[in-house]
Amino acid sequence: MRFNYTLISLALVATLSACGGSGSDSSDTETPTVGFSFAATDMITNLTDDVIVAGYADLAAQGDALLLATQTLLTSTSQADLVAAQNAWKAARQPWEQGESHIFGPVDSLSIDPHLDSWPLNTTDLQTQLANSSGFDADTIKGWNDDVQGFHTMEYLLFGDGINSNTKQIADLTTKEREYLIALAEVFRDYAVQLDDAWQVSYNPQDTNALPYAELLKTSGDANNAIYSSELAVIEELINGMIGIVDEVGNGKIADPFGESLATADTSKVESQYSWNSLTDFADNIIGVRNVYQGEFTGSTDKTGLIDFVAAADAELSTRVASEIEDAISKIQAISGTTDMPFRQAILDAEGRVRVQTAVDALSTLQASLESDVLPLLSEWNS
Repeated sequence: MRFNYTLISLALVATLSACGGSGSDSSDTETPTVGFSFAATDMITNLTDDVIVAGYADLAAQGDALLLATQTLLTSTSQADLVAAQNAWKAARQPWEQGESHIFGPVDSLSIDPHLDSWPLNTTDLQTQLANSSGFDADTIKGWNDDVQGFHTMEYLLFGDGINSNTKQIADLTTKEREYLIALAEVFRDYAVQLDDAWQVSYNPQDTNALPYAELLKTSGDANNAIYSSELAVIEELINGMIGIVDEVGNGKIADPFGESLATADTSKVESQYSWNSLTDFADNIIGVRNVYQGEFTGSTDKTGLIDFVAAADAELSTRVASEIEDAISKIQAISGTTDMPFRQAILDAEGRVRVQTAVDALSTLQASLESDVLPLLSEWNS
């Protein structure tokens, strides 16, 4: 959902007239300062290059590594090789989930999101493909439904059904599953490269004159920029991206399987349930919000982010939102408790459900601040 605000413009005119026959006094018209000032160009450039583009470049690199790890499984009998492929899947998952804080542009227009991350997985059709197909190849799989390719199909094949364990044995990985995995990983690598190219080479491969999408953000307001008419439009896109993923995690990914009560909890709705990677996914989603807000990945040199935009208007608010982001991440991670409980088990556990609700409350607080306090700053900014 997009929120539109109209920029506020105020003017004050005072006219003084003197009494008397030969002349009059007047004072200059003054326009008081309204709102706040902030030079956004460096921030937008930094967020584009060092957060968004860097994240998609990492995703493409992890896609290469995942393909190599699955290819090793073709004839392997080593459990270590399967564990390496599982870890490669998790490593690719991280930049993707963090990138959901800015899931706009090519990832949407090129339909890469459903290709890579459709949920729920159609396990019935997956088993049909395994039973009836052979000689799996990437081009063929790209023509199949999204719910039998992407992250979660690979997850199911690599980790098993996730009900009692997330540790599959290499001996249980059939020849067809290995072939399917390799083809799926190739499809994944291709889409990840396409997404990276869209940001760094051309956002429309069919148009030789199309710019990299990164340049569209960095040249917002230029006469030839048909997507972003101003820097304000870019910042609005970024803030709405943050709001969107906070809402999705709290009110969708967590709330849907959590249910209204223990009796209505539904583990079938838990995303990344086969690998037991759900809580890491959720935390990474909000870490992605932190990346955009702070303007850098954790541990990187301090650079300009949305926190600086907010601080220019309200220093106390900028600090509060940063604290709320950290609190939401911490509360999500705390759902596992002292026993490293997976999310699918936590929603069925009385104490686990208390921790889940605490995380949902923290996300609600953060969402309210972004919607009610941060987004309206756009109407106060003297851009």
